[in-house]
Amino acid sequence: QVQLVESGGGLVQAGESRKLSCAASGNIRRIIVMGWYRQTPGKQRDVVATITNGDSTNYADSVKGRFTISRDNAKNTVYLQMNSLKPEDTAVYYCYAWLLSGATMIPTDYWGQGTQVTVSS
Repeated sequence: QVQLVESGGGLVQAGESRKLSCAASGNIRRIIVMGWYRQTPGKQRDVVATITNGDSTNYADSVKGRFTISRDNAKNTVYLQMNSLKPEDTAVYYCYAWLLSGATMIPTDYWGQGTQVTVSS
């Protein structure tokens, strides 16, 4: 069984910074991609940023230049440094991993439980 556990959410003021962390644990053979998505009520879950095991990154246009994704492969952990936060960044942020577990030869999607980030104006 694989688990993704996020931390770092909370209430921040516009213009401030916040760092999210997500640790993957369990029967993991290889993590291929990790990333962050976010969702607001009534809307679909959208990608924020992703990073491959080769450190190739991809960002949503709305966060380019403000957010930075990174990962620690030894700890199976992904981070999202969020700077210059705006009220429109308010959402539940979900950690994502596409990985090979010990139970299967097929890469599988896994999601964290989500962490709320609220940016006040």
